[in-house]
Amino acid sequence: MTVATAPALLDLKGDFPGLAGDWAYLDTAATSQKPKAVIDAIARVYGPDYATVHRGVYERSATMTLRFEEARATVARFIGAASPDEVVFVRGATEGINLLAQSWGQRLAAGDRILISALEHHSNIVPWQMLCERSGALLDVAPLTDDGRIDEDALIAMIRPETKLVSIAHISNVLGGVADVRRIADAAHAAGALLMVDGCQAAPRLALDMAALDCDFYVLSGHKLYGPTGIGVLWARSDILGSMPPWQGGGAMIETVTFEKTTYAPPPGRFEAGTPHIEGVIGLAAAIDYVESIGLDRIHAHEAALVAQAREALSGLNSIRLWGPEDSAGILSFTMQGVHPHDIGTILDEAGVAIRAGHHCAQPLMNLLGVPATARASFGLYSSPRDVERLVDGLARVSRIFGVK
Repeated sequence: MTVATAPALLDLKGDFPGLAGDWAYLDTAATSQKPKAVIDAIARVYGPDYATVHRGVYERSATMTLRFEEARATVARFIGAASPDEVVFVRGATEGINLLAQSWGQRLAAGDRILISALEHHSNIVPWQMLCERSGALLDVAPLTDDGRIDEDALIAMIRPETKLVSIAHISNVLGGVADVRRIADAAHAAGALLMVDGCQAAPRLALDMAALDCDFYVLSGHKLYGPTGIGVLWARSDILGSMPPWQGGGAMIETVTFEKTTYAPPPGRFEAGTPHIEGVIGLAAAIDYVESIGLDRIHAHEAALVAQAREALSGLNSIRLWGPEDSAGILSFTMQGVHPHDIGTILDEAGVAIRAGHHCAQPLMNLLGVPATARASFGLYSSPRDVERLVDGLARVSRIFGVK
């Protein structure tokens, strides 16, 4: 797809106060800028609407509680959950995966196996390693295809009777490849395993439907979805969620407490101990409303056109190596011969272009690729062809400075 043949591109920078001025922000995969609608929603929570939730009998508290639970329903609709009660609010995808490892993971024993892929974010590696150390379970790692996708044939062949969980990224945060979640879910379930999906990069650009994906767990982070930091979602099937013990103790997650015994609230409250991140939940709902007003299909087409534009321009530079599949979703990682990605990022910053440089919380993947780090340009619904042009111009300057072609 080229920009000329793509659907009409979006022009939404004016909705984002953080993009005022001539700044090419190409680090959306790390964290997204926030639209004014989200900022205003958070300001109202902290200002004229502020009150606690789930506790007060006074009118403002009751109103805020209603808005809080309406936000849960908004999330449920957005991801195609069967019920809002399947939506657990957490600090982010990292906390969601840790919750699973510490709660659901209590059922694992020595000899059980967990299967992940070689491109996973540290948040989808380290909690499972910790669980394996506690339980005696074993961690298996599926390889990648030559173009940087999960090798689904190999992954499916690695699922064995001892495999209790498969855990994969819906979209790689480094290489941008999109996994066939339903195919993997079918294979996992046929072997009696469950499937967990890291949806951090998918939620901002793909329409989600938990029933169609047929996974068992799904996590996402609000700050990558044009919402606030410190808020995320763990979705789980209601029967599985109901069988999981709490992982933190405190207020709100209880049914009754005595000095002799405590009984716990049903999900999702069982997993939401303490005063919740009220403004984060309301802000996340506002972000979802904003994204839905534009349309995920339009957002995905817009980002795909920009990735195609960038790949076409950069493929003509002999010093540049592009990583990942041609149809990567909103993400383009690259290296320049003889130049460290940190130097690329610093020089681009001088030209008003913001990219990510480093291992992207995916050190095992960097080791597999044989590089210490990559530079990564990642696009959002506010990105523009002009941003791509400035990236290309900036990289030409890097080439001149370091004398590479």
